[in-house]
Amino acid sequence: MTPRNATHRATGTTAAMFGDVLKHLREAAGMTQAELARLIPCDRSYVAKIETGTSVPPDTFAAKCDEVLGGNGLLARLWLKVDWYPDVEHPDWFERRAQMDAECVALRAYQERMMPGLLQAEAYTHAQFAQVIHDEESLEERVRARLSRQQRFFSSEGPLLIVVLDESCLRNVVGGAEVMREQCEHLLSASQRTNIQIQVAPADQPEIIRPNTSMSLITLPDGHEWIYSESLDHGHFGDNPTVYQQHLRTYDVLRADALSARDSAALIGKFMEGYGQHGHDLA
Repeated sequence: MTPRNATHRATGTTAAMFGDVLKHLREAAGMTQAELARLIPCDRSYVAKIETGTSVPPDTFAAKCDEVLGGNGLLARLWLKVDWYPDVEHPDWFERRAQMDAECVALRAYQERMMPGLLQAEAYTHAQFAQVIHDEESLEERVRARLSRQQRFFSSEGPLLIVVLDESCLRNVVGGAEVMREQCEHLLSASQRTNIQIQVAPADQPEIIRPNTSMSLITLPDGHEWIYSESLDHGHFGDNPTVYQQHLRTYDVLRADALSARDSAALIGKFMEGYGQHGHDLA
């Protein structure tokens, strides 16, 4: 299978190579893994996993390491060349959508109940799949496959990603309070990127007209526009221009009625605080 990022990354550069360069810069700076971790900040074990090529860092980690270790942008440039998820496999019914994620120039989504895959933190993804997949090898493969779709959206030149979250996504607990706290933190971090906007449709405003199901409006480089939605174990695609425009109008009205990006971040922050400080699931 062609790696999901093959059209965007040079061949021959691996996660292990990135880890070797990071280790070389760290040792040249006279730092231990623990000392570097304190400056990022992150756990020492996280630095160790990246140096051995067994964990995938965000580009912000590479940039921070360049700053701390005097890499002069080396790690950031190398990060762009790594195919972090080689040869991942998606379920057959999802392959077409995954390919669209790898090519699209803009993606607008509405999501209810569960966090959208493109904005899920790793622990959230793991907890979600663990509910239905009990074989550890299969579980890890599905997690890697889902996270592989995110990488280009979180790169410095990522495509436009606009997401309206129904408040149920924040209230529906997956994996426990700590997983949800990390997920909220991940959303706030994502919303700081210039190509990503996150809004919340609050639960206390029933007058807001919401789509009947989660959906994505996808624009490909050639201008072709697709509607995507899911039912149980099936993906549904449509490219009728009239139908697309109808859904786009509904989506634009929803965005106008939802909380602003700033107010949405404030609400997500309240949920993060609730999951973190109180140590229990919000009602």
